Amino acid sequence: MLIPRIIPCLDVRDGRVVKGIQFQNLRDAGDPVALAAEYERQGADELVMLDVSATPEGRRTALHTVAAVRHELSIPLTVGGGVRSDADAAALLEAGADKVAINTAAVADPSLIATLAGRFGSQCVVLAIDAARAAPEGPEPAWRVVVRSGSQRTDLDAALWARQAVGFGAGEILLTSFDRDGSGDGYDLDLIRAISSSVNVPVIASGGVSTLDHLAPALSAGADALLAATIFHDGRYKVGDVKRHLAAAGISVRRTSTGVQP
Repeated sequence: MLIPRIIPCLDVRDGRVVKGIQFQNLRDAGDPVALAAEYERQGADELVMLDVSATPEGRRTALHTVAAVRHELSIPLTVGGGVRSDADAAALLEAGADKVAINTAAVADPSLIATLAGRFGSQCVVLAIDAARAAPEGPEPAWRVVVRSGSQRTDLDAALWARQAVGFGAGEILLTSFDRDGSGDGYDLDLIRAISSSVNVPVIASGGVSTLDHLAPALSAGADALLAATIFHDGRYKVGDVKRHLAAAGISVRRTSTGVQP
């Protein structure tokens, strides 16, 4: 069984980290380079950086921001936003990303996943799924994929899409509950169970965490890693607090190379 990873997330717009609710009403949360360095110092296992305006604005992620963040990091870095081709992915990897996250373009053209996996390897391809709960169909609830930074809902079933994407070569799923994003109500455990039981690749849970008590249930529901933003950006908790809480609950956590121990 994989040891869970703790992953701070930097949503970036115009070179600044932002945070909102359901991807809207964004507020400034700081400088991405400074925050990246601080989260590594705190003991983060990985970092995710998403350019939240790249797709709506029809552009690529700002490569200079990726390079500046990479300069401060020794931990793995996943970058997403505006990736529409293998050339876009190559540019991010060359700028310093270790993995590339794709969402909207993959929904529009699933063969992009196979193209990226074939050229760079599945370990570099992260499928970002933003999922919103739909009306229940039968005995179980269903979720629909949301694209274009939360501005467009599709009829695509999230669990089915996850299975298809892994079949195309996605090596990891970054799963965000659109309904819980910024809500503070905790991870959507039903969504995590639905997706993690559908695929055989790691699932990163995202959306809704606000207290330490929200963490362990997400892992029990099937998540392999926990992504959070607001609790870190607002200084509510440090990464070390998260690791110590999980360790106290009997959950193995990763030691860090920075001297910060859980």
